[in-house]
Amino acid sequence: MFRPLSLFIGLRYTRAKRRNHFISFISMTSMIGLALGVLAMIVVLSVMNGFQQEMSSRILGMVPHATVSAGQPLQDWRAVAAKALGNPAVVAAAPFSELEGMLSYKGTMQPVQINGVDPAEEPKVSIIARHMVQGRLEDLRAGEFGVVIGEITARRFRLNVGDKLALIIPELSGVPGGITPRMQRLNVVGVFKVGAELDGSLALIHVADAGQLQRLQPGQVQSVRLALQDLYQAPEVAATIAAVLGADYRANDWTHTQGSLFSAMKMEKTMIGLLLLLIVAVAAFNIIATLIMVVADKGADIAILRTLGATPRQIMGVFMVQGTVIGAVGTLVGAVLGVVAALNVSALVAWVEKASGQQVLSSDVYFINNLPSDLQALDVLLICSAAFILSFLATLYPSWRAAKIQPADALRYE
Repeated sequence: MFRPLSLFIGLRYTRAKRRNHFISFISMTSMIGLALGVLAMIVVLSVMNGFQQEMSSRILGMVPHATVSAGQPLQDWRAVAAKALGNPAVVAAAPFSELEGMLSYKGTMQPVQINGVDPAEEPKVSIIARHMVQGRLEDLRAGEFGVVIGEITARRFRLNVGDKLALIIPELSGVPGGITPRMQRLNVVGVFKVGAELDGSLALIHVADAGQLQRLQPGQVQSVRLALQDLYQAPEVAATIAAVLGADYRANDWTHTQGSLFSAMKMEKTMIGLLLLLIVAVAAFNIIATLIMVVADKGADIAILRTLGATPRQIMGVFMVQGTVIGAVGTLVGAVLGVVAALNVSALVAWVEKASGQQVLSSDVYFINNLPSDLQALDVLLICSAAFILSFLATLYPSWRAAKIQPADALRYE
């Protein structure tokens, strides 16, 4: 079967046993180093994807994907919700109010964001009901001024269900200074834990009680909270809904409140990926040293091929094929091992914890107690492509050197 001369000889050199065992060792080291670099990149990026997915599902499951409000309090939030649900990107809507204040308990204070919610509608747009560790969301009843606080807040104040604390809200007034604090006693009816910073900065009360604190009329709410099918389309969807509702309406979305966090996470993934790519680059450019030594070892063979009519381009192709095969095999082995490791990293960490008796990720310290992994085909493709391209580039200089060898110089001392 016909094969190009460069491909035939290059593959033959790759399979052949070399007289110089040190060259074989360096070649194998380059291949193993490349495989380990690809393996490390796939596993680390998969774990980072897993953490980002956990953060997205927990934080963005608690904060509104988007809200729609008007210049005045909404008289009929259900009518606004019905129009919003007419957009196919919206999956649920619920009444929503928010205000900021200070929680006070036995002389200890902390800032807090208070969300006014309807216990019957909130599970449609939030994951809060699935993360209650004490009490129930349904225990929030209009007029009773119950509050559901985060686990960090409960631990800081040493609160349990049934305890009472004070909410201090700033209010504009005509007195000198312009602001007068208002106080409202709240009853703790539940504690939630989502494993994020929201456990120490968020509290929930009934939307009717929030309306009283905001001095709204009965039945009025501040805004309508929306849950979207694709939360990353929130800015476009929210703006579209506000435009449909009319000029008096405005939209807000999660990118205004949490966008910086997820931008930082994306930047962190990019920088760690670039740093890990240096490992692949070091392994790939070891191919340069391997091929330079192979060229020196095969000087006589190159000279003979030149005298038989091989062109410099064909000689260059021989060693490019050999180096590319080394890179391709290392990349393929690393990709297979990386995919297997990424798919089983959670089970592996659990086995290490069981064998060592030590917990790698404690829920008391971190917001999760397992190591998440989210293997993405695009990441694997980019990593393998980068490793293969670096391996190919590493073959150019040694191959060019081989093509420049003159037969008379190579055979002078043979």
